[in-house]
Amino acid sequence: MSTETPLQLAIFDCDGTLVDSQHSIIKAMDLTCETYGLDKLTRDSIRRVVGLPLEIAMTNLFEGRTQSICNEMAECYRTHFRSMRLNDEVEEPLFPGTVEALNALEADGWLLGVATGKAMRGLISTLETHNLEKRFVTLQTACRAMGKPHPEMVEKALDETGVNAQNAIVIGDTTYDIHMASNANVKSIGVAWGYHEPDELMDAGAVCVVHEYSELNQAIKKAMEN
Repeated sequence: MSTETPLQLAIFDCDGTLVDSQHSIIKAMDLTCETYGLDKLTRDSIRRVVGLPLEIAMTNLFEGRTQSICNEMAECYRTHFRSMRLNDEVEEPLFPGTVEALNALEADGWLLGVATGKAMRGLISTLETHNLEKRFVTLQTACRAMGKPHPEMVEKALDETGVNAQNAIVIGDTTYDIHMASNANVKSIGVAWGYHEPDELMDAGAVCVVHEYSELNQAIKKAMEN
């Protein structure tokens, strides 16, 4: 009988979990509203849809507009965000303790992945900014798979790494992350520093919610024991 330790995979959300990108997201949305002659949206309303595929986010934000218009607005947002990145105007700092948490997980033998509503180009740019692009063995984006809360990004990450669902965990800041994990039969842990409230994450099915990255390694160990 083999005693080899099975592979384990920790799948992180990006916006609101790894990086604090809300200011840039809100700025790009403000510019999109300006392009269409609309009043700016509230900060809270924008934060609520971070993590969803952009076209769906636009549909939720601009109720009553046709899907065609919402799709156009999504592309407009992308254009503004790309322009901001080219002009070095994108702010996406890592949350405190991110690198240390990744180091601790890798030291315990975990593989690392990302599942995000970002496009692949944006994700790579974000990771490169922080010299993290080589830390993650699987990168899943909404432009290459069904967006959250659909389980496809998690399922593709499992397929790419050869990890079984029971040996994987999702770490995210929104209910979309938690539901994505549940839909893929994978456990999840919420983080309290992102865009949805801790009680919402628990109600959605998170095993627990951590309030700083220094708690994550131990929280994962406990989650995987149950």
